[in-house]
Amino acid sequence: MQRPALEARVCRTPVPVLPDTHLWSVSVSASAPASAPGNPENAVKPSSRIPKIPFWAQIIAGLVLGALLGWIARSQDVSWLKETLGQVGDIFVQLLKLAVAPLVFFAILVSITNLRKVNNAARLATRTLLWFMITSLIAVAIGLVIGLVTNPGAGTGLTPQDGKLPKREGSWIDFLTGIIPSDVITPFTELNVLQIVFMAAVAGIAALKLGDRAKPILTLSESILELLQKALWWVIRLAPLGTVGLIGFAIADYGWDLIGKYATFTADVYIGSALVMFGVYPLLLATVAKVNPIQFYKGAWPAIQLAFVSRSSVGTMPVTQKVTERLGVPKEYASFAVPFGATTKMDGCAAIYPALAAIFIAQIFDVQLGIGDYLLIAFVSVIGSAATAGLTGATVMLTLTLSTLGLPLEGVGLLMAIDPILDMVRTATNVAGQALVPVIVSAREKILDLTAYENASASPIDDLAGGREAEPKVAVAA
Repeated sequence: MQRPALEARVCRTPVPVLPDTHLWSVSVSASAPASAPGNPENAVKPSSRIPKIPFWAQIIAGLVLGALLGWIARSQDVSWLKETLGQVGDIFVQLLKLAVAPLVFFAILVSITNLRKVNNAARLATRTLLWFMITSLIAVAIGLVIGLVTNPGAGTGLTPQDGKLPKREGSWIDFLTGIIPSDVITPFTELNVLQIVFMAAVAGIAALKLGDRAKPILTLSESILELLQKALWWVIRLAPLGTVGLIGFAIADYGWDLIGKYATFTADVYIGSALVMFGVYPLLLATVAKVNPIQFYKGAWPAIQLAFVSRSSVGTMPVTQKVTERLGVPKEYASFAVPFGATTKMDGCAAIYPALAAIFIAQIFDVQLGIGDYLLIAFVSVIGSAATAGLTGATVMLTLTLSTLGLPLEGVGLLMAIDPILDMVRTATNVAGQALVPVIVSAREKILDLTAYENASASPIDDLAGGREAEPKVAVAA
């Protein structure tokens, strides 16, 4: 009588795994045929997978390939290649922008209501805002010093006639009156992030006041936020392709000659950003938070590199929040601090850049700036940083600075061509600061999980998103 083949069974009780080299942990499907013992062809073997390329390596490969294709398109005058690169980059940025309005609204709303779960919520919010201001002041001071030492506007060959008025302008009147929307639809259709933040804050505070009666709305909001973040993860995975298009088109359209004309200014922005990211931030971590700065960059690196490519603090926000939690910041506090920072914390776009740009434009237009002007630049950088609103580019913030100083707004046109190259490092600096402040505040308030912080590592983007659902594991003996 032939005995039936043995079937693999999942034990419901814990089974100790013995140190046997013939034991493997394999995935078993309910529909998979059982292996007959003694049959070498049907013997269970360890599954082999193709090693995944790290996300940072994909980004670097995209940078290199984009630069190469951009150079070919420009040097060989390949118009279709230039157009294709531009379309690839535009599609990636447009996909990011598609999620911005609803993501900001529900992230701010949920983050405010999450504060009810945190002890000393008002104290944490105040400390967060205070450190946003302190780091912005340091960043703008570094930008001013670099600009005064290097004179970025000298020897460029540019004249006031090369400038033109920007399409979007910012002024204090527009900034103050523009916070309150005229209706609830226009801010979403016109992507006015500042007004969206205002409406979300009002809705969040109202939900807190309503208490239990607002639970259905909060549950729905949390579900929508998770849905948006999941969809945004798919866009984030396209970042290497977006990199190819954005870098390639920039080189094909602008060329190295243009970069050479702005060499000093470009170098100033990159050096200033590097000093803040790798000088000021580590110093604050070591002296104020009293934690290892290297561990911070290990944990935060996926968000920083994505910010460099995407040029969007809001688009990077889900990754920034994940890495901040991975660094040991309590989830309830991180869910408030990171969305708040993604719309207001801009050390690159709203501190270093406008300080250098104001000096650059003043030199081109032969306007002398004094101590009072430099103090105004610092004031605008700290108070008006919300005007940048976490979107690609810092035109509104720059026009706000220039109008405050009385400098010609045509100067903005001098910098528009080089802006995409500068926006990469500016946004990376923004996002690094958005992850830094919650770590500092948590450490100061003794709520930072030091074990999680010390074990933080630069895991791939997939790990931060949760990756694939874990398959059931079964111990099978050969």
